[in-house]
Amino acid sequence: MNDTERILYLRSELHRHNYNYYVKNSPEISDMEFDGLMRELQDLEAAHPEMYDANSPSVRVGSDISNDFKQIVHAYPMLSLGNTYDRDEVRDFYNRVKSGLDGEDFEICCELKFDGLSISLIYEDGRLAHAVTRGDGVKGDDVTANVRTIKSIPLVLAPDGNYPSHFEIRGEVLMPWESFEDLNRKRELREEALFANPRNAASGTLKSKNSSVVAERHLDAYLYYLLGDDIPTDSHYDNLQRAKSWGFKVSDATSLARTLDDIYKYIDYWDVERRNLPVATDGIVLKVNDIRQQERLGYTAKTPRWAIAYKFKAERACTRLNEVTFQVGRTGAVTPVANMDPVQLAGTIVKRASLHNEDIIKQLDLYIGDMVYVEKAGEIIPQIVGVNFDERSLLLGEKVEFIKHCPECGTPLVRYEGEAAHYCPNDSSCPPQIKGRIEHYISREAMNIDSLGPETVDAYFEQGLLKDVSDLYRIKITDICGYDRSREKSARKIINAIEASKEVPFDRVLYALGIRFVGRVAARQIAQHFRSMERLKTASAEDLLEVEGIGAVIANSIVSFLSNSNNAALIDRLAEAGVKMELPETVKASDKLAGKSIVISGTFARHSREEYKSIIEQHGGKNVSSISKKTSFVFAGDNMGPSKLEKANKLGIPIVNEEEFLSMIGEA
Repeated sequence: MNDTERILYLRSELHRHNYNYYVKNSPEISDMEFDGLMRELQDLEAAHPEMYDANSPSVRVGSDISNDFKQIVHAYPMLSLGNTYDRDEVRDFYNRVKSGLDGEDFEICCELKFDGLSISLIYEDGRLAHAVTRGDGVKGDDVTANVRTIKSIPLVLAPDGNYPSHFEIRGEVLMPWESFEDLNRKRELREEALFANPRNAASGTLKSKNSSVVAERHLDAYLYYLLGDDIPTDSHYDNLQRAKSWGFKVSDATSLARTLDDIYKYIDYWDVERRNLPVATDGIVLKVNDIRQQERLGYTAKTPRWAIAYKFKAERACTRLNEVTFQVGRTGAVTPVANMDPVQLAGTIVKRASLHNEDIIKQLDLYIGDMVYVEKAGEIIPQIVGVNFDERSLLLGEKVEFIKHCPECGTPLVRYEGEAAHYCPNDSSCPPQIKGRIEHYISREAMNIDSLGPETVDAYFEQGLLKDVSDLYRIKITDICGYDRSREKSARKIINAIEASKEVPFDRVLYALGIRFVGRVAARQIAQHFRSMERLKTASAEDLLEVEGIGAVIANSIVSFLSNSNNAALIDRLAEAGVKMELPETVKASDKLAGKSIVISGTFARHSREEYKSIIEQHGGKNVSSISKKTSFVFAGDNMGPSKLEKANKLGIPIVNEEEFLSMIGEA
């Protein structure tokens, strides 16, 4: 057997052993033997780079090369499901299906609802071609490189599997409890922030730009829906069994129900048994089994009529309250945190829970030493929901009171009218606020300085390198490469990423500044309206209210932020460093849409919505977000929102489709 034949043989064998171990849970060889075969393959592939294959089992270890995610449009929209916690609503769903099918016999496929991150896997000729997150349901991030490290997802299907040449299979990427607890143990030892739950850990891991990190965290995946023009049968359940035979991990808990009573029995069984599963579940999913019947029942604007998710009620535990501490966030919001005796809750050990704000503390009438009831909201965030007064002792500690001063800098706290939270107003020198704003500034959605993280920011802050975000642009390689220059490579990477952030457009810079209440959408609207920081600085609250979607709260917050001398000086320092403080002038193509206020709704074939918004401006039009009597027309694509359609019809606003719009601007 020559090297080429040996490489192909080893790949085939390692794919088979991965399937046996991670999907069938019945390994044929020891870990040592598997590692020996993997090392041999890696050595042979290194010697024969011409044999590179993106779907080789060797890619499971991941790479430290950074991946920038591109977006891929879903061939079939990834819609969310309607949720219920009520058995009566399950009955109503069942009866709606019966009515919608005119009494025709039907079956319901009952499945566990895994608590992870939705994923779409596309296979071409038996090989994984793309892995795409749900995103906004229309398009998602291409995370193929990261998904290739998940050992329960087949990279190459067996050649004799009798599967379609092209198909899509959807499922959930998740982190098993064991991996989650191991990850948090390691983070705790490094004094890093812990993940709140396996779903957040899985989501954060899958979006990592370093696939070797993904490989280390041992994600898993369950698949639950097959799509394509040439899928094997009209039975959803049978398609899942076919997919299982091709090598996909499909839950053995999937079952067919023929009556409402069968569904209730399935709910009752798994409401108890789910606690013994190795992964997090938060309910069950009910789907009409016959795909032709699914098509007959159709969809609402956001959800399929042939499926519903039944969520299990939150699990409750009772434990002792030992202490209440207070945390300060990026915006200065102060959050009380209950520290309790450890207790098992929904599959994890819980020691801390949010108390939210002063009003909640007063309602609970808490004392240190109380026995308190803890639940997970949506089985995710632990929170105290009550006190066991029968267990209240005469030996209780102090009554829990909300603090008056910032626990970090000592500044008196303020509570703004109409808000439940207290804030530390010392945003210029309160350490958690400064570090939080820097972390926000460097985040992917803002300036995307991806070589820095919270731990590095904290270290640079303690060293005095960072006092605010403008200090990022003063850091030199010699400041961070180590006294022996052992970290020069990573230092250079950080400096390059900081330099690249100077090309980030003004709307994201505005968002990155962390102005209270100003999210990404508001920042984009404001930037497009004022075009530059200079114009924005001189804007009044009344001027800001003219921006579509901007209300009094956001307007006043922006005016307050920009009138602060410290913030004004910070903006000047960023501008001097080369950060973009204006949008480029829009190249005007024509005046064909001059004076027209246009609402965009739905999805389009030729351009994205954002591209069409830019095109409208280039032709003199104005983008508005809501329909009113002043709206010139609604530019409608597929899946236009029903409420917008109803309002447009009611007001007599014209509806223009994509081809009509392109004709209007001379691009048909």
